[in-house]
Amino acid sequence: MSKKIVFKTKDELATHIKGHAPSFYFSSQTSTVIPYDKLDEHLKTTNVDNYYLCDLSQMPQEMKLLENGNLYIKGAVSWKDAREFLKAKGRNIKTAPTEELALITAGLATSCTGERCFAFGNLRSQVVRLKYINFEGRELELDSTKDLIIDGVELTLYQKEFNAYKDFKNAPFPRFEKETDLMIGTEGQLGIVTEVEIETVENSPAQHLFMLIPKWEQDYTAHLEIIKKIQSFRDDVILVELIDSNAFSFLPEEDRPNQGKDAIFFEVKADSFENFYESFLSQLENVSEENIFELTENRFHNIRASVPRAVFEENSKMGVVKMGTDVQVKIDDFQELMDIYREFSKEGIRYNLFGHFGDAHLHFNFMPAPKDMDHCRERFEYLYDQVLRLKGSPFAEHGIGLIKQKYIKNFMGATQTDVFEGLKRKFDPYGQFFPQGFMSLSSENHKA
Repeated sequence: MSKKIVFKTKDELATHIKGHAPSFYFSSQTSTVIPYDKLDEHLKTTNVDNYYLCDLSQMPQEMKLLENGNLYIKGAVSWKDAREFLKAKGRNIKTAPTEELALITAGLATSCTGERCFAFGNLRSQVVRLKYINFEGRELELDSTKDLIIDGVELTLYQKEFNAYKDFKNAPFPRFEKETDLMIGTEGQLGIVTEVEIETVENSPAQHLFMLIPKWEQDYTAHLEIIKKIQSFRDDVILVELIDSNAFSFLPEEDRPNQGKDAIFFEVKADSFENFYESFLSQLENVSEENIFELTENRFHNIRASVPRAVFEENSKMGVVKMGTDVQVKIDDFQELMDIYREFSKEGIRYNLFGHFGDAHLHFNFMPAPKDMDHCRERFEYLYDQVLRLKGSPFAEHGIGLIKQKYIKNFMGATQTDVFEGLKRKFDPYGQFFPQGFMSLSSENHKA
């Protein structure tokens, strides 16, 4: 069995890192790609006497709003902490993961993006600078205004291949163009993030509403009209989220405003609402105005956050690992993705669909009994083959972790694995940072 260690100071963390022991670092345990209740089983390390599970959730936190409007954070600061801190100062974060209790530093590790990407783009574009502890136990700073240049690692072809995914939240592999990219999306495999400066925005008033539309399995005409037309309103709309009728069934009846239908939720800038109403809502051909409703901000966010939590709890109760997708495709390919999910809806296994509708980035979740797990895995293999064909992004915000590694291999070739091996040699020469991570998939040590 591995050993667990809880860090409460940066010096403790640095001392541990200087010991070069193989370690897996975690914080709030909200990741959907790490099976925390079965970590030892999934890590399968033979170094049982010298493998550590490293808890960063008690590192001392600090927040400052800088004169330039950016937020500086250090330690165990969650997205909820940051949002509440900024709200008192008239500002807001640009990234809003559904699970607000996740820590920001962990969000950098997976390049988590969340709901507000529709208006503000991905997380890596919001990072100004960061600090991390390297394998020597030294804290170093990275700057987003500087290009990433690494002696002995050729990045030109790697970056060229990344460009095919530049319009997605995240590619199947990290960006590696700016210095800060070294720690964003690399899942703690090259060092441990300790501090970060991120952009914020003025906390402007917003209106929250949802519209009821037919179930997507029966008729997705309205879904297709909305996703195409909403793209012209990214300056007016902060987020566009879908919760289908199946996902609502996991909530208490009093928390279901959907009347047995799918619901699309919008957060709209208050000073843009009139234009949004006249130019978008009133122009929809497949949605009646009597099916559009306003709701409070708190209820809006509570409903949206409750669904994935309820799905997670149901999976835990069934004793199965989450069988969900994190796929994003181009808007022009959205109908084809929905057709695949329609096929999945006929498998005779419970399912639901929710997520970041405006970005064509949805989470389809099978809710299998243990006996159905192998069949679900086979269907997901088919799905990811189709995503590869469509040149979509298989894991657009939650990372790869341990659960998704089986599906990522076809999305990365020699260009990516060569770069990963070069980076691991330079930044993790002892193989101590999450040695089972995706950057080690091609190494002989990982295969063993």
